[in-house]
Amino acid sequence: MLCRVVNMRGADLNTFKFDYDLTWAGFFLNGHGKIYGRYGGREEGRADAYLTLAGLKYAMRQALAAYRRAPDARPEPAMPVSRVELYPASRKLKADACIHCHQVYDFSRADLRAKKQWRQEMVWVYPPPKNVGMRLDPNQGDKLTAVSPGSAAAKAGLRAGDVLRSVNGLPTASFADVQYALHQAPAAGVMPVTWVRNKQQRTGNMMLAKGWRKSDISWRGSMWALEPAASVYGRDLFEEEKRKLGLGPKRLAFAMGKFVPQPARRSGIRADDIILGIDGRKLEMTMLQFNVFIRLNFQPGDRIVYNVIRNGKRLEIPMTLAARDSF
Repeated sequence: MLCRVVNMRGADLNTFKFDYDLTWAGFFLNGHGKIYGRYGGREEGRADAYLTLAGLKYAMRQALAAYRRAPDARPEPAMPVSRVELYPASRKLKADACIHCHQVYDFSRADLRAKKQWRQEMVWVYPPPKNVGMRLDPNQGDKLTAVSPGSAAAKAGLRAGDVLRSVNGLPTASFADVQYALHQAPAAGVMPVTWVRNKQQRTGNMMLAKGWRKSDISWRGSMWALEPAASVYGRDLFEEEKRKLGLGPKRLAFAMGKFVPQPARRSGIRADDIILGIDGRKLEMTMLQFNVFIRLNFQPGDRIVYNVIRNGKRLEIPMTLAARDSF
């Protein structure tokens, strides 16, 4: 039976564990809630980079084979039902309002902050396989197309062409399966991995260094709920536009959007201002990456100075960072 869920309201979060910032995610499971496989997943870049019909068919065939081996399997350990509506922040919505997937992160983080249990490293969820040196084939999600020299994967003995069987003790048949296994892995330490090469199964251990989870989270919808808010956003300038301003092609430069949040408006930032960064730093990043940079390196109440170009004139505009934007 095919079931499409477009609203997280009522969904059991202990069954449907996935990266809630995704555009789309698929599960293959039986009537008891036993999951035989997943499909989807992404990293920065195109949202559909790892979504192909061939890859989906491969993951489905592998999940069907696992189902045939154990059709009546049940999830272990059995977990009590948990729903997003249990988070206090969700109750601010109207009773019939749709709860988008990324709001699961928003509400859970708000709950952790209220309990003083929030830690910044919690933003790095579902690490991409490249963080441990693995590149996967979009059409066969358990096959390695490349292994980065000197990476955790390379040191464990993996090579291009190997086919993964399990990562961190969890079976893998897709990019989503691998990401889910990495999400469960420790912040540092040993992670077991098994693979097949020349029809022979091999085993090894990846040594995960502290900070291995960190990746570019600028694509994530839940990024915007992190504190503090930068209160600036807009269109990245094209290289030719940067050249005319005497800026390098990778230099941060974006045109402020038409709707200026209150903290920025009160400080004097206007629509169409060119934002170059803060405190005279020559940052090389995109507008989205800059919004992440502010959220990960400052606190609400910190005072910064925005570097701005308005009508060809350079300006320095001080601003106190707010926890959230208001319009």
